[in-house]
Amino acid sequence: MGNWNWFLKAGPSGFKASTTAEEVTEGIDATGLTAIVTGATSGIGKETARVLALRGVKVIIPSRNLENGLKTKEMILQENPKAKLDVMEMDLTSIKSITSFAKSFNSSKQSLNILINNAGIMACPFQLSKDGIELQFATNHLGHFLLTKLLMDKLKTTAKKSGIEGRIVNVSSTAHRRLFSKEDSLLDLEIINDPTKYSRYDAYCRSKLANVLHANELASVLQAEKANVTANSLHPGIIPTNLFQFMNFRGIPLPVLAALGKPFTKNIPQGASTTCFVALHPDLKGVTGKYFTDCNEKLASPQAQDKDLGKKLWDFSVELLNNLNKRK
Repeated sequence: MGNWNWFLKAGPSGFKASTTAEEVTEGIDATGLTAIVTGATSGIGKETARVLALRGVKVIIPSRNLENGLKTKEMILQENPKAKLDVMEMDLTSIKSITSFAKSFNSSKQSLNILINNAGIMACPFQLSKDGIELQFATNHLGHFLLTKLLMDKLKTTAKKSGIEGRIVNVSSTAHRRLFSKEDSLLDLEIINDPTKYSRYDAYCRSKLANVLHANELASVLQAEKANVTANSLHPGIIPTNLFQFMNFRGIPLPVLAALGKPFTKNIPQGASTTCFVALHPDLKGVTGKYFTDCNEKLASPQAQDKDLGKKLWDFSVELLNNLNKRK
């Protein structure tokens, strides 16, 4: 991270922006736990998987391309031969693929303690998913919404049988703070799918707001059920990974932007720290429906805290998935 960030004070957790994923999990023995980490073949997802495995967690790596998943597994094993890793095929942009993955996992005898919804795309040109949904909304929100829904019983059952709290972690972004003046922009598929109204960055912000609203509504639902599972969201920081491949500013190439922004960005080990903190740290036992930055709790935007909007987004997502399934 840029030198000026090293002088920032630690927050109440004792950690700060420059803390790495290994540092926030130091001394934690998570042997016996199982986690699914989406987007674990690159960037902060890969570092998250590596550090969780280092702490004893069995990590499931869903991968659209099995070859990439197996390469990731091999790289982690080269450093940590004792790492427990499985690779399973899943395309987060496909309802059919997500459903198949969840069916395979749920039918196995494996437990599930932690679900980390990390995968994402950012500011890509307008595209539709295989199911006909704008790609950023489909990948960043709807795919994770469906995956979480299909794995929920496994999470709750594991927590009940083991007595160990389950955790759901949604990796969002500070971009969720972009204010959407009309509720319809979140809850109207015609607007979401309209290429004439498409803004790359607005679409990304919409999906990241959905991540926070999803986690908050999940927390409410799980509390009402008295399930021993928490749900939280977070901003990992600004990390120059391939997530930014479509970003540009007035034609300035990404490598130049990355160099100019280096004093204000995190490296990958720092970028994965908040995810690992929320997923594993014992101080967060019982903490749910919160938003974190730099391994410390922070208020999300007022719109992200809107409980009514969160409930409407939940209902909209369920109805959308039901309609898409009816087409098949």
